[in-house]
Amino acid sequence: MSGGAEARGGDPRGGLRAEGGTAGLLESLRDGLIVSCQAYPGEPMRDPRTMAQIARAAVVGGAAGVRLQGLDDIRAASDVGVPVVGLWKDGDDDVFITPTLAHAHAVAEAGAHIVAIDGTRRTRPDGLTLAETIAKLKAAHDVLVMADCGSLDDAIAAEAAGADILGTTLSGYTGERPKTAGPDIELIAAVVDSCTRPVVAEGRIHTPADARRAKDAGAFAVCVGTAITHPSTLTSWFVQALGVSQPDDPEPDAPEPDAPRRETPAHEKEN
Repeated sequence: MSGGAEARGGDPRGGLRAEGGTAGLLESLRDGLIVSCQAYPGEPMRDPRTMAQIARAAVVGGAAGVRLQGLDDIRAASDVGVPVVGLWKDGDDDVFITPTLAHAHAVAEAGAHIVAIDGTRRTRPDGLTLAETIAKLKAAHDVLVMADCGSLDDAIAAEAAGADILGTTLSGYTGERPKTAGPDIELIAAVVDSCTRPVVAEGRIHTPADARRAKDAGAFAVCVGTAITHPSTLTSWFVQALGVSQPDDPEPDAPEPDAPRRETPAHEKEN
């Protein structure tokens, strides 16, 4: 699978990587905002062209990078002019963010400069360790790896496994830490203090003040999704503030929009 990009006639990462290599790409994110542009199955905006347009609009607003889910979305946003953090949500297992080496190769081939993968200590579906996955991916592609972690122990292990970037993406979703109302500032600070790799604060960052708190806690960069790119959720916040009843209230146990949901939830998968 790793030779696909070359067979199609060149590396889709192209000019950006050539300008400063992976080190230059990473440095371009320092103190910046990464905007996560994702929609889920059945939502009106679930279209790669739409996600790519949102990504371009985020860049116009000053985003230093964008985060996109799914191969078609990554390909559609290949011309945004900033680093693309790519991932592929798949499967019914606990590990579903770029869960296997094959998924990671595909994300790299689609054009991601940074491949985001599950960076927890949980068993991966293909049986490889995180260290094996990262090593094999980097042997085939000149990309950076962002480990989506859920705890300090995850981050320490991911750094030892070779991850280039440590994200707090899964804080509150793996059972190791409580789900905070806003960003997990305590975890951000702990990872910054304990690890040497750049830390990207991600997860429940809903306001500019939240983003600032994350940066002040030592985050190398801040990633925001729902509060910028999910209009259904943004609209619901205003509706709720006005005390207006909503016609289609979600089920009490439905995941919140900025949770790291599967691309195809188990109950929506076809038999």
